[in-house]
Amino acid sequence: MSVKVDISHRFTGFDLDVQFHAPAGVTALFGPSGAGKTTIIQAIAGLLTPESGQIEIGDRPVFDSATQTNRAPQRRRVGYVFQEARLFPHMSVAQNLTFGPRARGQSIDTGYQDQLVEMLGLGGLLERRPHALSGGEKQRVALGRALLSMPDILLLDEPLAALDVARKEDILPYLERLRDHTGLPMIYVSHAVSEVARLANHVVLLKDGKVAQMGSVEEVFSDTKAASVLGLRDSGAVLRARVVAHHHDGLSELSGAGTKLHLPKVAAAVGDTVRLRIKASDVMLSMTRPQGISALNVIEGVVAEVHDGQGPGVLVRLRCDDAHILARITRRSATAMEIKTGQKLFAIVKSVSVAQADVGT
Repeated sequence: MSVKVDISHRFTGFDLDVQFHAPAGVTALFGPSGAGKTTIIQAIAGLLTPESGQIEIGDRPVFDSATQTNRAPQRRRVGYVFQEARLFPHMSVAQNLTFGPRARGQSIDTGYQDQLVEMLGLGGLLERRPHALSGGEKQRVALGRALLSMPDILLLDEPLAALDVARKEDILPYLERLRDHTGLPMIYVSHAVSEVARLANHVVLLKDGKVAQMGSVEEVFSDTKAASVLGLRDSGAVLRARVVAHHHDGLSELSGAGTKLHLPKVAAAVGDTVRLRIKASDVMLSMTRPQGISALNVIEGVVAEVHDGQGPGVLVRLRCDDAHILARITRRSATAMEIKTGQKLFAIVKSVSVAQADVGT
């Protein structure tokens, strides 16, 4: 199952013109406020009718301006999760979960319902009313309600935006389970880099209503061109690594980017592959392999690109075995080191600079 979007729509002072393909897994629509993210998923859901273009969900055209096809929202088999859970306050969790099928007079697949309850950790909440739930619990119920409607695609419009950091950390593992076990294509709207780096398989970078870049999360976020959307402050590479060991001193040893990496203990078993984001501002560069320093991670690489910003900063992209590392340094340092394409450098990363929120399964 996949989704194809090719639409154009004009607003006062803003033109939306996007084309992308969202395969199975999580496709993130990422960009600043006003880039067109929510407008796109509203068009997919049928809540907004574009002026022109086509939208296909699987092999079903749900919108085509040329043939005047425009399926009603309830016929598109779309699950939609908003920023706020929007649960019915007078209903229990169990009643909220099954509201959609009951309202349509459909039978409920109790086996699938039990799977969702277990996957989302809702077993102890079924008799509660929404007022007795935390923000993260409400969003988990909203996810279950959307999935129990048996959609062909799940649309998530900044579902964690209203949650504090602790609640986000609670719900992210459930979103990872949905990504890995449901097989549904999901389109995830967010402007939080760490969420997208952790959850998304694919990223569509949006800027001023246009697609600035798209591809796998590793390719897009590890490319200096993404800095035009992310900004230098939020730029950072995403790479995959395998968990080798958990040590008694609280550090986990990983293998990635052609070397060993040490991070604060990651929530994954030995042998698992994790994805981690290393912010460019947390990387130092050295022309020689450093000795006698406190940083545990020294990664050898070759300069693939040097990207000049408008301010005093420079973004350097290193090819490190099968991965890329980005480093944000001053232009003065880049000039003094005479950094150029093809040059061998060493990237230095403090273990504690990689936060738990930047590591995902």
